[in-house]
Amino acid sequence: MESKRKRKTKASALLLVSALFVGLLAGCGGSGGNGVASKENGSGKEAATGNDNAPITFSLFSADPSPNWTGMKDEIGKVITEKTGVTLDAEFAVGDPQQKVALIASSGEYPDLISAKNDISKLVDADAMLDLTDLIDKYAPNIKKVLGDSIKRARYSDEDHAIYAIPTYAGVGQQYFQAGGGFELQHRAVAEAGYPEIRTVKDYENVIKNYIEKHPTDENGNKNIGLTLNADDWYMYITVTNPAFYTTGSPDDGEYAIDVDTQKVTYHFRRPAEKEYFRWLNHMNDIGLLDPESFVQKYDQYKAKIATGRVIGLIDQDWAYGDAEKALKAAGKFDQGYGHYPVTLTEEYKETSFWPTGFMAGYGIGISKDCKDPVRAIKFLDYLASDEGQVLLNWGIEGKHYKVENGKRVIPKEISDRKVNDATNFTKETGIGLYNTLGVHYGDGVKDPSGNYYTTNFPEQIQNSYNEVEKKTLAAYNVKSWRELFPKEEEFKVRPWGAAWNIAIPGDSEIVVLDNKLKDITWKRIPEAILAKPADFDKVWDAYMKDLEKAGVDKAETLREELVKQRVKLWNE
Repeated sequence: MESKRKRKTKASALLLVSALFVGLLAGCGGSGGNGVASKENGSGKEAATGNDNAPITFSLFSADPSPNWTGMKDEIGKVITEKTGVTLDAEFAVGDPQQKVALIASSGEYPDLISAKNDISKLVDADAMLDLTDLIDKYAPNIKKVLGDSIKRARYSDEDHAIYAIPTYAGVGQQYFQAGGGFELQHRAVAEAGYPEIRTVKDYENVIKNYIEKHPTDENGNKNIGLTLNADDWYMYITVTNPAFYTTGSPDDGEYAIDVDTQKVTYHFRRPAEKEYFRWLNHMNDIGLLDPESFVQKYDQYKAKIATGRVIGLIDQDWAYGDAEKALKAAGKFDQGYGHYPVTLTEEYKETSFWPTGFMAGYGIGISKDCKDPVRAIKFLDYLASDEGQVLLNWGIEGKHYKVENGKRVIPKEISDRKVNDATNFTKETGIGLYNTLGVHYGDGVKDPSGNYYTTNFPEQIQNSYNEVEKKTLAAYNVKSWRELFPKEEEFKVRPWGAAWNIAIPGDSEIVVLDNKLKDITWKRIPEAILAKPADFDKVWDAYMKDLEKAGVDKAETLREELVKQRVKLWNE
C-alpha cells in the first residue's frame, strides 16, 4: 500500500506537471507582446514566462536571521537581478524560527521560496512543498553538476525520496581551513602569560586568572570580566551546552552523542565526562571568573559587553560574537580581539570541532506549491549555483571587489581590510556573504575551471586577512592559522549519518515532545548546577539526571537511534 507521504509527493508532482503543461500551451498561443501568460488553479495564480530575465518578484522566508539584508539593493543583489530578473521580497526569522515555520505551515498560504532548516518536515507534512526532482533534472544543470552523486543526500527520507529542499548550507567538497570556534582568549592576555600551551580547561583558566589578578579593571576603572557566556534563548546551545561535548571527545550531533561504529545514541548530558565539564564551569563561578550576568543578559548586552574590551575569555563561535570583535578592531584595539584554542577537559580527549560529516545535505531552500512560477524559481537558484554565480556571491564584482593578476583573483588590501574590520557596512554595501545559503555551492578548497578557488576562504587569503597582532600570536605557536592548532579531520572516522541535528524529524514523531521536555529540564538544571555552591553540585546533578529519566530520556534515545540508522541507510545504500 502506498504511504501517505508518497501519495502527497505524487499529487504535488502531478500538479506541477499540469501547471507546466498549461503554461506551455499558453506560451504557444497569443499572450501579448511580453511572452507572459497566467492561469488560475486550486493553489492560486501561477505564471509561465517566455523570458527568463523578465522582472519577477519571489517571496522568501528564511529561518535564519539576516541583519544586513538590504532588499537586494546591495551591489551583488543588483547584479543578480540584472542576470535573472529576480527580486526577493524576503522575510527573515526574528525570535523563535520554529514557531514561525509552524505558523506558515498551518496558514495554508506559503511564500514562493522557503528555507526552513530542520523544520522542513512541518511544511512537508502540510503538503506545502514541491518535489524538486524533475525541476532540477530539466532546468537546473548547474545544481546537478555541483551536487553530483551527493544529490541522493537531498532525498527527504528512506520512505520518501522526494527532494523538498536543495542543500545550500553545506559546500560540496568542503575543506576546513578556518577555525571560528573553540575557546577564545584575548591576544593581550595570552601574550602577558608568555604564550603558554593552551590545551585543557585548566590551561585556559590559568591565562584568565593571571590576567585578571594583574588587571582587575580596565583603564577607566571598570571591572574586567574573566569569562562570559551567552544563554539568551537558543544561544544557550552555542556557549553553554555544546562545549560540553566538544571538550570531551564527542562530535556535534545536537543533543545526542552517537557511537560512530554502532550508532548507539545517548542524550549527551548523561555522559559522565560532561558532568565534569559543568563542574569546571561551577568552579569558575565559585572563584569569581565567570560573569555573574551570564544567565540573565540578553544577546545584545552580551555583544555590547564584549565590545568594551573587558571580556578576557569566550566560549563561542565567531559568527555569534563577531560584530563585537569587529567594533574593537574598528577602534584599533586589535590586542583585545580573540584567538581560537582547541581546549578539552583533560589531555585524554581531542577537541571535536572538525570531526568530519561528509557532505551535509538537509538544510536548504525549497519551492512551495504556491510559487507563482516554479520554473523561473529553479532557474534563479540554478544561476546561483553556476560558476559565474558562485564567484559573484563569494568574490563580488571584478574590478570593484577583486582583480585578476596573472590569471589569479586577488582582493586588494583596502577591500580586504574593510571586509575584516568594517564588516557590517561592507556587507550591506556589497552583498558579499548575504546570498551564500540561497544557492547550491562548492565548499572551501575547491577550484573553478580557471584554477582559482570558488570561495575566498583558502589558506593564503585567510592568512592575509589576519592583523599584525593575530599574526604575532600565531607565530608564537609556530602556526599560520588557528585551524592548525586543532586536530586534523583524518584523525576521526567520518560519521555516515552526517550530523544528527541535521536529520528532519517527522512532525508526528513523539521525539518532538520528548526533546522539548528534555530541553526545558536541561535549560533549568544546567544553569542551576553551574551557579550552585560546589558542595551542592552533585546533589543538583543527581536531581537533573532523575528529571531526565522521568521525562522519558530512554525512549528519546531509542527513537533518535532509529532515525540515525534510517539516515545511514538512506545516504549509503
